[in-house]
Amino acid sequence: MAESHVPVLLNPLLRAVAPVAGVWLDGTFGAGGYARGLLAAGAGRVIGVDRDPLVFDMAAGWAGEYGDRLRLVAGTFSDLDSLAGEPLDGVVLDLGVSSMQLDLADRGFSFLRDGPLDMRMEQAGPSAADLLNGADESVIADVLYHYGEERAARRIARAIVAARPLTRTAELAEVVASCLPRPKPGQSHPATRSFQAVRIWVNDEFRQLVEGLSAAERALKPGGKLAVVSFHSLEDRIVKRFMQARSNSAGGGSRYAPVQDMTPPAFTMPFRRAIGPDPDEESANPRARSALLRVAIRTDAPAGAVDADALAMPRLPKGGH
Repeated sequence: MAESHVPVLLNPLLRAVAPVAGVWLDGTFGAGGYARGLLAAGAGRVIGVDRDPLVFDMAAGWAGEYGDRLRLVAGTFSDLDSLAGEPLDGVVLDLGVSSMQLDLADRGFSFLRDGPLDMRMEQAGPSAADLLNGADESVIADVLYHYGEERAARRIARAIVAARPLTRTAELAEVVASCLPRPKPGQSHPATRSFQAVRIWVNDEFRQLVEGLSAAERALKPGGKLAVVSFHSLEDRIVKRFMQARSNSAGGGSRYAPVQDMTPPAFTMPFRRAIGPDPDEESANPRARSALLRVAIRTDAPAGAVDADALAMPRLPKGGH
């Protein structure tokens, strides 16, 4: 099963963080593709963390091949420093929903496969149906706009409330599509942004991301490497601003500020720009087209506090996360 899910940007990531050695943590273990790649590239051990309990059942058939070189831990990467329990030489995060989760209709992530309107990565807490059927129209509109950048958020929210109760992914996809123009050939499905927004809401993904980046800063040794793959602009903006802020490379400081007020940089950035897929990967894996990889290297400066507001983390003005 693991072999059927090719991790996006694996080879560019391994090149960007080479040489791979020591103890690495894969904070979004999924089907195990990054963990396997890191072990093959020279990692001594990999700690695989995931909030989805199903992934460990799926890994049971092959994880034992690596013996004590692979340790699997249930939890969220926002707690990766405590879950690791030791200093790390590297951290890899592959953000968003995995292709494995999209392929399983009964998880409720996909607008292309009818299933229960669920979307919970941890299979615990309120589902997408619970939130959409119980929230005020204004909150739903805010979710769609701030988490999905959906311009028709108010129109869609009004239609969702009118169609409640919603229990199936196909129902939600149909409601959203009814509010938008029919897509032209080559355009994404009209429900793409709305499903993204609801999934982020259900799983509190932006807060998890900010806390996970901070946890990586605390866990990494000097010289340790942080590699993050994102799939949409909102995620990438948070990652980019975190790395810039923590490396003092954002370019937004005042030239009149006293030198002693500068916080020692916790990271350096070896690449000026994000790394995208090459043409071969784009053609072989459509999911890779929007993927961006950013890398930062830990210094010996103490870990510091992170201002979520400075990272452009989207927030809901009328409720939610």
